Amino acid sequence: MSRLAWTLLFACTLLMPAVVVADQAERARLDSAFTHEIRPLLETHCFACHDAETAEAMLDLQAFERTSQVIAGHQLWESVLDRLHVGDMPPEDAAAPLADEDRQRLIAWIEAVRTFEANRNAGDPGAVLARRLSNAEYDYSIRDLTGVDIRPTATFPVDPANEAGFDNSGESLAMSPALLNKYLAAARSVVEHLVLTPTGIRFAPHPVATDTDRDKYCVNRIVAFYERQPTDIADYFFACWKAETSGAGEAGLAQLAAEEAVSEKYLRRVWSDLHDADVRFGPLAEVQRRWQELISTEDPHTARSACQDLRDYVARARKTFEPHFENLKIKEVHAGSQPFVLWKNKQYAAARRTADFSAWDRIFEKTGLKEPTEAERPAFEADCRRFCATFPDAFFISERGRDYLGKPKSQQEKGRLLSAGFHSMMGYFRDDAPLMQLILDPEQQQQLDALWQELDFVTSAPLRQYQGFLWFERTDSRFMRDPQFDFARPENVKALEADAIAELSRVYLAKAKKNGGTAVPLAAISDYFTEINRQIRWVEQTRDAAQAHHLDAVVELCGRAYRRPLADAERTELVTFYHQLRDEAELSHEEAIADVVTSILISPHFAYRWDLLNDSPEPRPLTSLELANRLSYFLWSSSPDQTLLALAADDRLREPDVLDQQVQRMLRDPRVRALAVEFGGNWLDFRRFEQHNSVDRERFPEFDAQLRQAMFEEPVRFLLDVFQHDRSVKDFLYADHTFVNAVLARHYGIPDDQLDAGQWQRVENAAQYGRGGLLPMSVFLTKNAPGLRTSPVKRGYWVVRRLLGEHIPPPPPDVPELPADESQLGERTLRETLAMHRDHASCAGCHNRIDAIGLVFEGYGPVGERRTVDLGGRRVETHAVFPDGSSRDGVNDLREYLRQRREQEFLQNLSRKLLSYALGRSLMLSDEPLLVQMQERLREGDDRFSELVQAIVTSPQFLNKRGREGASAELASTKRSNDAP
Repeated sequence: MSRLAWTLLFACTLLMPAVVVADQAERARLDSAFTHEIRPLLETHCFACHDAETAEAMLDLQAFERTSQVIAGHQLWESVLDRLHVGDMPPEDAAAPLADEDRQRLIAWIEAVRTFEANRNAGDPGAVLARRLSNAEYDYSIRDLTGVDIRPTATFPVDPANEAGFDNSGESLAMSPALLNKYLAAARSVVEHLVLTPTGIRFAPHPVATDTDRDKYCVNRIVAFYERQPTDIADYFFACWKAETSGAGEAGLAQLAAEEAVSEKYLRRVWSDLHDADVRFGPLAEVQRRWQELISTEDPHTARSACQDLRDYVARARKTFEPHFENLKIKEVHAGSQPFVLWKNKQYAAARRTADFSAWDRIFEKTGLKEPTEAERPAFEADCRRFCATFPDAFFISERGRDYLGKPKSQQEKGRLLSAGFHSMMGYFRDDAPLMQLILDPEQQQQLDALWQELDFVTSAPLRQYQGFLWFERTDSRFMRDPQFDFARPENVKALEADAIAELSRVYLAKAKKNGGTAVPLAAISDYFTEINRQIRWVEQTRDAAQAHHLDAVVELCGRAYRRPLADAERTELVTFYHQLRDEAELSHEEAIADVVTSILISPHFAYRWDLLNDSPEPRPLTSLELANRLSYFLWSSSPDQTLLALAADDRLREPDVLDQQVQRMLRDPRVRALAVEFGGNWLDFRRFEQHNSVDRERFPEFDAQLRQAMFEEPVRFLLDVFQHDRSVKDFLYADHTFVNAVLARHYGIPDDQLDAGQWQRVENAAQYGRGGLLPMSVFLTKNAPGLRTSPVKRGYWVVRRLLGEHIPPPPPDVPELPADESQLGERTLRETLAMHRDHASCAGCHNRIDAIGLVFEGYGPVGERRTVDLGGRRVETHAVFPDGSSRDGVNDLREYLRQRREQEFLQNLSRKLLSYALGRSLMLSDEPLLVQMQERLREGDDRFSELVQAIVTSPQFLNKRGREGASAELASTKRSNDAP
């Protein structure tokens, strides 16, 4: 250690006793002042209303006999301090009025106690209890663990909130036997989404407990893959037009393919065909002629339209070359028999890029092309084959009806996704060769191959298809009703074995030959049995090989669920449990895997925040892994991602630069939506608005589920914008923009021509529509209205309580209710009715502080709609005299009042709320210095939101945890204070 370090250490050692002595002297002074000055003032001026018997507003000041009790109850005394500052405690009509000098003495003492305690324990991490995940955290964690937004806690009881109004603290999140049963049911509901694949496990967006569910999952994945592919030929023509007219030419095709989101491989082929001078005949020559006209167009919109016309010409011309295949026939074999249907499907699939000239005259009737001479015909057919090879009749077939019935494709059944086209039998047929050959790159080809393999693996499609064949051939077809086929019944599992399939192939072909079968249909039958046997055997062998992969994947899932590396003993325990389920409980592989996953999801290591546990006697820094968890559950309400876990594993997350980078990354990540919903929703009291049902739907039919959802979404989008773009937190109050979709825009009177259909977007200059920032959002105006009238009291209370953080006591029990319906107020206006409330002595103190602020919202009706008259037909008035004595009118004046008089209150309240949410506990006096630092960072950092977050995550409170002894001491102190007479 250097000489300077030793000197500093020595100096600190000398100073420590002086600091302790100073603390003791200050505490003694505060104790003496309480005994000789403060307690007598309370007895004289406060106990009449706030003793043990009366306890108005649930406030008993007589119980506080020592300074230590005041410190333990600092939240309550903060409310007392607020009332003293405002001047409504004691009330004006009190029997013993409080002189200004005495009021200042009380205020000074309370503030001195708070400052003393705050400085004495500044940076104390506090008692943060290990707790279960909140409902929201469990849902988000399941989402990030499975990749699917399952929301298994939908039937859970609502989580209780702590004093700060948040449901993410150990103060409120307890576990009960009934709730434990809910967790078990939730875990099982998640496992119903579990899909076992050839290489591991996955979770479906819906339950996959039945064959139909599994079919839906796998088929939809393949169809979704098809639909994502760039197969619109017009896009390729347009990219070629851009290459031609921009001068980029063939050398620019790669860049244009990326810009236009099309396949570079196919774009080069189309470009080549458009520029091949050897083409002389057929549709391709006509395409080239039209192309030459198109490239003279300079306007992109005109060019895009012309490219679409050219695409439509290609589609019309391509139809003239489509082949037609007749059904195969053998006596007694049904035309819809699987071997015959599959043979026909294969013929069509093989002809997707070929030209059929059997309907020669139709080619010229439909295309208007000139018929070639005999000498020209070979060149004509060659050019047509090239046209068909480049422009297939379909890139893929995702729907197929029962073609064997002879109906035109346009009249066949719709919605049979990937169907083989059987009658009353399940079965799929892959028909996507043009997509594979022309569009997809090698990686995409592998992805599509894997999807089709998963279809067979997950759904048991070959086995079920073959069982359907056995059933069909004994019922609809009748071909297999003879005694020699009795061994091959669908209910006989041995009929699926290789030897049984080979034997059925032999006897089936023998009868088919006897019935006059010719070479082609007999070959189709032989190929069918060979192929179906190969498919069934592949499924069986792959499933056996996949079992080890599934178990490895479950162990990997467990590590992510526990949010830490597993110990070797834990890995062994999982594997042992699986084998016990297989061997002792005689469960199938699928059942055993499901039970193991269920055990993971109900484990305390997943369902609880063990990283919060006080595991040492003394305070200590968080480990990197604990910090990763704390950071993730703060900003995402979910488990840490691989980036955080990797940094934690390298023990780098505590490095200031790394921590700063991760905070910035996490705030930009879409998962920060959870912060908007969980922190913002609880802070601003709209978290459960999606279930809001207080609106009279007959009076306000426009308030439907879509509008309610849009109202909920508006503040979420606004908060997200501030978080992700690191905007000023003052935008919450003063912004002249908001976010709307078409539904909310109609409600706000925003013209449709400013919106993209179905999209949420930012609307600037929102003041012209009476919007902008949080204050006039309809979600808050609707939430704080009874349903058939507005409520200036509730709306004003929302502003002063939620935004400004004022402590407003509950109303006295004897205050009469206002009429529920605004139209039934009689001769008085709502403003006049409220004035009568303020005449009530016990109401005036609070109503004078909230009514005026609520009255400026009278220009908005019960569902936040703008209005000029109320439901009784009376003209609304939006002016009011504010608590500072100024006369104000409307929401814009409210903004100015907040800016001029109370902006700091808003910033302080936001800081307090965010800190409490981040720490997962109610705030303590020792947090006050940190709150001061947060305000300083805001001022120095242009009020950006990230400044608040960075101040929190770099604070001792966030980076450390209190030891068990400190936590026990605080709990004991609190209990002694609560038990004091």
